[in-house]
Amino acid sequence: MNALESKVFLYHGVYTDLRFVMRMDHGAYPGNTEYVSICQRSHSLMNPKWVHVDNWDVEEGQVDVNMSEITLQEVQQSLLMNSDIMVGGHWKPVDCTPRWKVAILVPFRNRHEHLPILLRHLIPILQRQRLHFAFYVIEQTGSKPFNRAMLFNVGFLEAMKDLDWDCMIFHDVDHILENDRNYYGCKDMPRHFAVKLDKYSYLLPYTEFFGGVSGLTADQFQKINGFPNAFWGWGGEDDDLWNRVQYGGYTVSRPEGDIGKYKSIPHHHRGEVQFLGRYNLLRHSKERQNVDGLNNLKYTPQVTRKALYTNITVNLVPDLAPVSDY
Repeated sequence: MNALESKVFLYHGVYTDLRFVMRMDHGAYPGNTEYVSICQRSHSLMNPKWVHVDNWDVEEGQVDVNMSEITLQEVQQSLLMNSDIMVGGHWKPVDCTPRWKVAILVPFRNRHEHLPILLRHLIPILQRQRLHFAFYVIEQTGSKPFNRAMLFNVGFLEAMKDLDWDCMIFHDVDHILENDRNYYGCKDMPRHFAVKLDKYSYLLPYTEFFGGVSGLTADQFQKINGFPNAFWGWGGEDDDLWNRVQYGGYTVSRPEGDIGKYKSIPHHHRGEVQFLGRYNLLRHSKERQNVDGLNNLKYTPQVTRKALYTNITVNLVPDLAPVSDY
């Protein structure tokens, strides 16, 4: 054991390297922190299970954010040069057993300059976090207003055909995290990762805000019947997801301090309309939860395996998820 590895503390009866752990708040009890293992391997010292993250700094997790434009081809060349990323964007550590298998779901339409920026930034961070992960980009075609929530439902169903994922991260393409201690694993409660966004002056807009980047286990997402499918245009679907989480008996956990800081790539809602019917749907969230979501969705996807992600193309129309109006 070298000098750096001698910095240990006793945790759950085993000696653990402080550099190789993740400090997280304790679910429904913000402020009550604990050290959790994010990757396990055997170590010769008393043969405990050690966690392992290369080049991890427990105290300082701030990372540089480069939002300059880059082509997808350039990102592929850079990331694939010294990495064992598999077709479809699958990666897992070979030196330890990851704590979570994570599917990153990205809803997409007309953001071709944003996706390479996200992949360039996020893939190395997830590798440092020693997660088993893959990216799924769910692309909406057709002329109907953008339906972010339905795209997430499609992405979940398709990703679960690929692998029995433990954890689903619902990630907007224009959200770039600023701290690599914002660990993209799931917990016993749904997780809101993007707590402090620069365009909101790094303040939480309102208590029930659940937008940008969120995470649920596969079991949690199935229990609440996924996202609602009825939100055509932007706005409201995250608030409905918050309601579903509460009705499902969960509370939302969030990272502490500045760990949940994100920058947003500047953009406009290009031709996307604001959904004016969202308030009426939100008033009836509870009644709709069991009839609008994963269980009433039908679709025909086109799935293409790319070098860094799996692309799921789907033409969305309201008839794919019929439900009575309220």
